[in-house]
Amino acid sequence: MIAESTITCPSCGHSKTETMPTDACQWFYECEQCHTRLKPKDGDCCVFCSYGDVPCPPIQAEKRC
Repeated sequence: MIAESTITCPSCGHSKTETMPTDACQWFYECEQCHTRLKPKDGDCCVFCSYGDVPCPPIQAEKRC
């Protein structure tokens, strides 16, 4: 299981690698550069699934968040 994902802000393009929670989904994330508050896209369970290069651990394990 991959524990880190690089989130890319759709507003400014800033990217940062973050450690994902292993037992929960992360619903919000604030870009440290432009301070846009990211929320999951429709149909995604968390910000890592929407904006990260690696989906969250529950999805990697083929479980629902």
